[in-house]
Amino acid sequence: MPTETELKLALHPDDLPALLSHPLLAGATWERQPMAAVYFDTPSLDLRRSRMAVRSRRVGRRTWLTVKTAGSSVGGLSRRGEWEAPAPPGEPDFAAIVDDPALAAHLRELAPALQPAFRTDFLRRRVVLLHGGARIEVALDQGQIVAGAPLRQEPILELELELLDGPVDALLDLAHTLALGPGGRRESALRLWPVQRSKAERGHALQAGESPAPARAEALSLDPGLSPVGAWRQTMLAALTHLQANEAGIRAAADQGRLPDAECIHQARVALRRLRSALRLFAPVLPGRFTAHWLSVWGDLARALGPAREADVRMVWLLPAMTGLGLGEEEQAPLLAHARAEQRAAHAGAVAALTKPTFGADLLAFLRAVLAMPERASDAARLQRWARQRLWRSHRRLQAAAREALDAGPEGRHRLRLAVKRQRYAMEFLADLLPSRRGRRSMAALSDAQSVLGDLNDMDVARQWLSGLPPDLAPQAVAQLAGWVDAETARRLQGLEAVERALVVTPWRDDA
Repeated sequence: MPTETELKLALHPDDLPALLSHPLLAGATWERQPMAAVYFDTPSLDLRRSRMAVRSRRVGRRTWLTVKTAGSSVGGLSRRGEWEAPAPPGEPDFAAIVDDPALAAHLRELAPALQPAFRTDFLRRRVVLLHGGARIEVALDQGQIVAGAPLRQEPILELELELLDGPVDALLDLAHTLALGPGGRRESALRLWPVQRSKAERGHALQAGESPAPARAEALSLDPGLSPVGAWRQTMLAALTHLQANEAGIRAAADQGRLPDAECIHQARVALRRLRSALRLFAPVLPGRFTAHWLSVWGDLARALGPAREADVRMVWLLPAMTGLGLGEEEQAPLLAHARAEQRAAHAGAVAALTKPTFGADLLAFLRAVLAMPERASDAARLQRWARQRLWRSHRRLQAAAREALDAGPEGRHRLRLAVKRQRYAMEFLADLLPSRRGRRSMAALSDAQSVLGDLNDMDVARQWLSGLPPDLAPQAVAQLAGWVDAETARRLQGLEAVERALVVTPWRDDA
């Protein structure tokens, strides 16, 4: 089966001149091709559900039929099956194009029901570069996707790097070099970032009037035959996929001039926490400087998204609390207006963090480093034992934090909450390597603890917010809300002692 390996990068329009002046591209002789394509699907969207694409593309005087399978994609780097051949008039003969008999038979069954779904019209500038021992096709596409009734349009401005032959690392190195811009420095990087969604996925979404939805982390299944570094690599790729799925939703909302979905911001922060938790968990098998650097980079991004998440949580409790206290609309209005203004500013900060040039450069550099991290084949047999030892040590640290939580106030509870999250993520990463029954008991205890501690943290953040409001902003309403927060905190503290007991008595042991 022919396999396409490519990296798709979105480009900000204002950075197009800088990209074209990059030393690697400035002297290139571009081949220009207007391209018009129609994508097909059945009325019940069978191809979309299978994450496949069938398109008819006009290039010059010839029409080509292309079939693409779902494949895999992470960090904008995708590998998938692709077949392409000249398209004669009439119903397509998939058996003559696709060399996978089962797939060809399936497409032949669908063929009578295929109908146009959407189209793309763009100018492709194309050049083949030799870079890092590889031949790479660089294609710059500029145009639009057209779909729906009434017609809707979405701009296309993206760079596709396709590996023709040579190592995948060369593809990633070229992408990162281009992202750093003509100056070759992170500080002068271009707004060029890897994207997961293909033109087909974007076209289907446009045709259906959909925006990228919030995405939760998918369950991770680690093969016990992996080495610890191999397990870490698989964990990192899953976290990057989770992050990018939600980053796409945040970016799309900003492009449409609306606030991002609160769940997208929450899930982006969860992805970053999972990523950083895995860096800490696997730190003993990774270079120390590598771990410290990327903990700092992704920590900075997580902190940039923090105010938006806090503002979203605030909007969840603020109005019900004021209504429950019997505050009238006139008393509620100034606080709601202030909270909404803060939410808009915080969301703008989150969008800025995910659209600044360094975000794309960091994603590409990290993906390249993850894929290139060396591992020793001799380590594979010890993954299960290594995983249990790491979890046992981290649970001992969790026990110490739990013993201090009752007496340490908000700061101690915050430390315990972070320790619980890290332990929970670690157990999710390594779940397939643990005794199942004891693992489930441990996860239940951690989940309960995270819920109680999360509610208490929300109240601690609410108290800080109220104390930082301008003195002349609805002082009577603020005083009543502060009393409500204190009462809610006291009520929820009643569950903390049970949490401490459940965590100190370890529900999972390394003796199975």
